[in-house]
Amino acid sequence: MTLFGKKTTPATAQSLRTGGGNGVDPGRVIHFTFDGVRYPAHPGDTLASALLANGQRLVGRSFKYHRPRGILSAGPEEPNALLELRTGARREPNSRATVTEVFDGLEVRSQNRWPSLKVDALGINGLFSPVFTAGFYYKTFMWPASFWEKVYEPLIRRAAGLGRAADEADPDLYEKATTFCDVLVVGSGPAGLAAALAAGRSGARVVLCEQDSVTGGRLRADRTELDGAPGWQWAQQAVDSLRQMPEVRIMTRTCVFGAYDSGTYGALERVADHVATPAAGQPRQRLWRIVAGRCIVASGGIERPMVFSGNDRPGIMLAGAVRTYINRFGVVPGRRAVIYTNNDDGLRTVTDLHQAGAQIAAVVDTRSAETPLARQVTQMAGAKLFTGGAIVSTYGRLGVHTAAIRDRSGRTRHVACDLIAMSGGWNPELSLTTHHGAKPSYNAQSCAFVPTIFPSGMQAAGVANGTFTTAACLDEGARQGQDAAAACGFAVEPPALPAVDAESYGIESLQPMPHGQSGKDGKAFIDFQNDVTVKDVRLAALEGFRSVEHLKRYTTLGMATDQGKTSSINGLVHLAQQTDRSIAQTGTTMFRPPVQPVAIGALAGAHTGRHFKPDRLTPTHEWARQQGAVFTANGIWHRAQWFPQEGENHWRDTVNREVRTVRTAVGFCDVTTLGKIDIQGPDAAVFLERLYVNAWQKLPVGRARYGLMLREDGFAFDDGTTARLGEQHYVMTTTTAHAGAVMQHMELCHQWLWPELDIHFISVTDEWAQLAIAGPRSRNVLRHIVDPDFDLSHEAFGYMGAADITICGGQAARLFRLSFSGELTYELAVPARYGDALARLLMTVGAPYGIAPYGTEALGVMRIEKGHPAGPELNGQTTAHDLGMGRMLSTRKDFVGRTMAARPALTDSARPTLVGLRPVNARDELVAGSHLLPRGVAATGAHDEGWISSAAWSPTLDGWIALGFLSNGPARHGETVMVHNLLADSVVAATVGSPVFLDPDGARLHV
Repeated sequence: MTLFGKKTTPATAQSLRTGGGNGVDPGRVIHFTFDGVRYPAHPGDTLASALLANGQRLVGRSFKYHRPRGILSAGPEEPNALLELRTGARREPNSRATVTEVFDGLEVRSQNRWPSLKVDALGINGLFSPVFTAGFYYKTFMWPASFWEKVYEPLIRRAAGLGRAADEADPDLYEKATTFCDVLVVGSGPAGLAAALAAGRSGARVVLCEQDSVTGGRLRADRTELDGAPGWQWAQQAVDSLRQMPEVRIMTRTCVFGAYDSGTYGALERVADHVATPAAGQPRQRLWRIVAGRCIVASGGIERPMVFSGNDRPGIMLAGAVRTYINRFGVVPGRRAVIYTNNDDGLRTVTDLHQAGAQIAAVVDTRSAETPLARQVTQMAGAKLFTGGAIVSTYGRLGVHTAAIRDRSGRTRHVACDLIAMSGGWNPELSLTTHHGAKPSYNAQSCAFVPTIFPSGMQAAGVANGTFTTAACLDEGARQGQDAAAACGFAVEPPALPAVDAESYGIESLQPMPHGQSGKDGKAFIDFQNDVTVKDVRLAALEGFRSVEHLKRYTTLGMATDQGKTSSINGLVHLAQQTDRSIAQTGTTMFRPPVQPVAIGALAGAHTGRHFKPDRLTPTHEWARQQGAVFTANGIWHRAQWFPQEGENHWRDTVNREVRTVRTAVGFCDVTTLGKIDIQGPDAAVFLERLYVNAWQKLPVGRARYGLMLREDGFAFDDGTTARLGEQHYVMTTTTAHAGAVMQHMELCHQWLWPELDIHFISVTDEWAQLAIAGPRSRNVLRHIVDPDFDLSHEAFGYMGAADITICGGQAARLFRLSFSGELTYELAVPARYGDALARLLMTVGAPYGIAPYGTEALGVMRIEKGHPAGPELNGQTTAHDLGMGRMLSTRKDFVGRTMAARPALTDSARPTLVGLRPVNARDELVAGSHLLPRGVAATGAHDEGWISSAAWSPTLDGWIALGFLSNGPARHGETVMVHNLLADSVVAATVGSPVFLDPDGARLHV
């Protein structure tokens, strides 16, 4: 390694471990590998603390310039130490070393470097930094246009990203869960614990979420004493007390990442990220939906870096992070340190480093006057104090070894060091408070943005609320906990709070880095991950990007994985200077959920693989499988496509037989998959009037009617039948494909358009098994099943009839006389659990009449023969006029899509309209998707007049038939057009006619 510019022998194992640490188990040793080198660690270590303990300062390379980078922080705000964890299917890029818990056998690799971390060839990018300035990509890749596909895009794609995603499918499980509470407390530092204790003692249901693996927050990072004992011990006692409260739940490794409507919060629990492999059946992560009456945000704060030339070198860290590694992990990040601060909190790092055995080379305090605390700690550590000074530059190739310090007189001194602990003050971690759109306000006294407007039911406490001393955090947390519990109706008693020594913050207003202050290469970084410098901010302001939103997008400041947690305020300081505004006037960008990265796997939960799109099986599926059915995916359902029999050598042989059976005898088909929505209420008919284009008010009880729905833009949405079973009771059917969408559409209409309507509706698709019994002998079959007191004659139960009936001696059922095939057809609905038995019964009682099951393919052939439009025709691009249903559009009422459907472009007769097509040579195949062109013209897009939407071989007509859309179709019946199948490079002559090929008068329906 390199120290003070000289080559030294590699550090021994855990050479920087002090032996203390309140968060690790020094009695056990585990091992991990980093870039192939095996290192020891202790349980409780993060990857960052373990690397520092072993003297590994260099951990990564920056995104743009590939500069050497080390560990900056100790929390989730880390912008530098992004590493690749594990191997194989569990390989995970861009993992923050500061929050990754070490486990035995963990394999880690650095990323964004080649060929190695120490020797990165792309470090040459730094030489081109004058070119790679803010917005260079907007300027560079505009010209010449021909370079985009051949040069620019390939280069950008190769350079994009940092780590490598796994090549294999994720083998782990993820879960989703919901919990409810009276009070949600976010964070377990002093404010969070005090709030949870106060609310928990009242008997309120309390959920305490802590993103870390241990509770205590800054009490574990600092040497703060409560009641004369270490603060982390008080935190542990508080947690023990909370665990004794039956209504309190403590969730560690759980980050509350978003605040949503009506007191709902999103949280991610890392269940098994800290082990090599989750146990059998154990999820790796669990996504929580927490519904809380009140929420207290006690998420703490994030320390700001100082901005100076060369401030990104390995070994330059946040002062609070240095204390965390010393006190929680027992690791001293350096042997000779310089502390650079503008506040008293940063000075506390001097004491902790000194007591950990490190030498304090210098304390640089930017404040103009020497403070008592600065004098005290420097005298105790024997360090040189530079009051009113500044670090102007640093030196070191793979880690800092010298700091250039300018005192108040302007003299510059070079001080040898391997650690610079910097503190520009603390920013409240207030992201959750802004997720409903409220921006925080700038507080000049604390030099930070603080929350002032909260979502309903939310308050903040502690540092997250701009309160920076431990005593004040405890007091504010307790008060907020009491208020939250009281708001939920619980009687509260003030909790006893521990005594805390007086603390001071004493921050001085933030100052931008002077223009002339530069070091060897002049790079003073604001955003470490995206390599955004002070120069970039100045350039953006000069080029007119004065809005904070524009600055962010033009320079990429705050667009990295940390979302500006360590860079935003410093960027605002320099933008304010360039635009002659205050920080308050400059403002800040919005914070959006998630607060921290959330894996897509966690958002998906169990909805992966087959669970993402689960197979839905009809009630007759098992029976159909036993019959040898061939199944097909029909939307989200598996349906029988056809039922082959012995001697049938081709699927079309089977389909032809099934069609002939229905046309000449009787067949049955499972139509359970059609959407079924039960609608009830005094305003049910009014609701249907507004949904459908046709009239419904006068539909008699016991009758069904065909209906067409439009979208708001006037295009056809869905069709189906709706039956009236009672004065205020309707049952709607929809297409299989649009069942869910229609239900959503109805919910939207009722909740937002017509909330005054007194109706209730619910999907009952899964409640009923429905079988279509079709063919001239269908009535004969049904008479064996339907109870005798129900008259099935045409006169008593005619076409489009509907009724509640009983079958098989009293079993409740529903019967609809509907037809998709064009034959005498009944649809019989029974409770879903009886669907299988009904299919078997039909085969038995229908045997004398030649009954046979038929599948979706035969159903499709028959509906084309009858000219019924279905999914291929209702494709979202057709209108009621296109479908030949223009006369259905009522002119006496309003309905969804009415106005837009009347646009001249949608009623133009030249639009492609539904027609039937038969080839001149009946044996010539017609294929869906083929284009329709006039005879004798070139096959070009300019001559295209339509397309075929559905086609089938018709055993009834002994030839190919098709439905399609042809420009001005109704006026062209009898005309011959050319059908161009571009995929097969074939052309077929076809005759245009009515879309109804079979029984145009409907005689078969009315028997």
